Order: sequence, then structure tokens, then C-alpha cells
Amino acid sequence: MKAVQERESGVRKRIVFYGRVQGVGFRYRAKYNALELGLTGWVENGWDGSVTMEVQGSEEHIDRLILHMCRERFIEVDRYEVSAAALQKEHGFHIR
Repeated sequence: MKAVQERESGVRKRIVFYGRVQGVGFRYRAKYNALELGLTGWVENGWDGSVTMEVQGSEEHIDRLILHMCRERFIEVDRYEVSAAALQKEHGFHIR
């Protein structure tokens, strides 16, 4: 696993995933994949059955994370929405 870094560089995106994304290990897999890619941020379940993630790092690594999440076993992403978010000074990736 890559070293945890404090980061305030790159881009930050807010991504909302819809489909069969709760109760299937989505948040755990998101954290594992984000840390492997050296990304920071957080992930949490939404009240409507969605999962929201804010992730920060390189555009390429964020795109790879999204692709990984759409291909994970047991997870079925029907669609996702991406928007820009303000950069944060943070370290690690957290499940909320």
C-alpha cells in the first residue's frame, strides 16, 4: 500500500454512485482502491441508497478509481455523477 500523504494538490471531485452500491462492500473497496492509487478523501452512504465520494489527487488516478469501482465484484453501478469540489488539505481516505 502506498504511503499516506498530506495533500493539497491535483484536483478534487465529488462523485455520486447509483445502483446496487450499498450493502455490497462499496465503501471498503473504495477506500482500499483510493489508498492504492495514492488518493485522499472520503466515502459515505446516502439516505437514498446512493454512495457519495469526494476524492483528491491526479485526474488520471481519480478516473482509474471510478473505473475500478464500476468493475468491482458484487457492485453494480447503474450511473454516476461527477462534479468539481474545492481542494482540501488532508491525509488518508476515510469511510464516513
